[in-house]
Amino acid sequence: MIPAKLATVASVCSLALSLHAFAEPATPQKPIGADPGNKAPVPQTALLVPPPHVSIVKPIHFVEYDLENGLHVILHENHAVPVVATYVLYHVGSKNERPDRTGFAHFFEHLMFEGSENIPRGKIDKYISGAGGNLNASTSFDQTDYFFNLPSNQLKLALWIESERMLHAKIDEVGVETQRKVVKEEKRRSYDNQPYGSLFEELSKLVFKGTPYSWVPIGSVQYIDQATIDEFRQFYKTYYLPNNATLAIAGDFDLEATKKLVAEYFGTIPRGPEIVRPVVQLPPQTEPVKHDVVRDNTPLNASLHAWRASTETDPDSYALELLGNILSSGRSSRLYKRLVEKEQAALEVEAFPFLLENAGMLGVYAIGQQGITLDHLDALIDEEVEKVKAEGVTAEEFQKAQNQKEAEFASSFGTMHTRASELARYHVFYHDTNLINTELDHYLAVKREDLQRVAKKYLTKEGVNILRYPAPTAPGGPGAPEAPASK
Repeated sequence: MIPAKLATVASVCSLALSLHAFAEPATPQKPIGADPGNKAPVPQTALLVPPPHVSIVKPIHFVEYDLENGLHVILHENHAVPVVATYVLYHVGSKNERPDRTGFAHFFEHLMFEGSENIPRGKIDKYISGAGGNLNASTSFDQTDYFFNLPSNQLKLALWIESERMLHAKIDEVGVETQRKVVKEEKRRSYDNQPYGSLFEELSKLVFKGTPYSWVPIGSVQYIDQATIDEFRQFYKTYYLPNNATLAIAGDFDLEATKKLVAEYFGTIPRGPEIVRPVVQLPPQTEPVKHDVVRDNTPLNASLHAWRASTETDPDSYALELLGNILSSGRSSRLYKRLVEKEQAALEVEAFPFLLENAGMLGVYAIGQQGITLDHLDALIDEEVEKVKAEGVTAEEFQKAQNQKEAEFASSFGTMHTRASELARYHVFYHDTNLINTELDHYLAVKREDLQRVAKKYLTKEGVNILRYPAPTAPGGPGAPEAPASK
């Protein structure tokens, strides 16, 4: 990262990764509060009148059911290629953690690969790779997931490993101490030592202050170090339960035979206590907030404006996503044309909806060119946001955004892994697995005037949170001489 040009490119990539890493997994949530008891909240999509079915994407057929222990199973039989994907989604993420024990969900993303009572330490990777497959896992604010992609004749191997992890994962001193080191190194490498690496951590503190969304999945090294082995074991007993999990299988298998395998491997795992969900309540924001993050490794001035937005399942989420595309997707987008091409003030600019189960935000960030002040970046972003609120979007912009979304859906479900993960996600967070076949209709049902409406509703002057990274040697940076105002 020493040559200036390479440093700039790396910084842009670093900022983009720091944003989008938390927006995963998979695709794109009025805080509806959480469910402190056993009753599931009414899904927002259930409150909608379903739009007419107009999309022409080939439907994805599936069968879903519950085992007696509460495990939800979704099976998508597809014989196009001799592969099978298994995907287990546990409805636990960083928002389920105690404020003084953050990072537990992400820690278990690692710890669940240690082994089990019947799987020797470090052998899960070897078993899967030896069978010609691959594997991974991820953690977000709302979920933790584990997946295998294998030749179809290895389905039993995948189900055995996942049932072992669900029933009796290995949580001992050796594994915990090993993963403490791994997680601390990951945080140093991917967050602490990266330009803008703390961006999402700082942003969450601002936008979601006072809620379980105010810390990020990587958590705090301090709390991971302080945690005892008994605390890790209790977290496992609380959340890694069949009644808090969804198993999706997609690919080349026989439906009835696979039902029997699922019952054989998972049916005897005991059901656990019902999960107490955290309550997310955000008080109204009555004035703008601005915060500067001073880091020695910040190469260029960067500014991010973020507003609280809807939850993922709120009807407004579809208009917000289309609005984000119009603001920043591609060279013809508003922010790119204004900040990058016309003003030549920004090296990179992007808007992003970040919609979660119980909260959400819409953000706009820009990385300035050399010599561009933070105040100038802020003014340009503010002008474009106010313009879309005052004038709305053009018919051409609106049609382009809908075309982009339609093209995205047409190519989204090409792999068995994507199909399995999306089926599980739609079930858990939308309570409507078939949304995999109908969600595009909700985007296409959005009207052009809806985009101006959500812009006025959410992108308010008093509700903006501005997070700025001043470059130490840049105009406007700490200790730098005052630069002349940009025209």
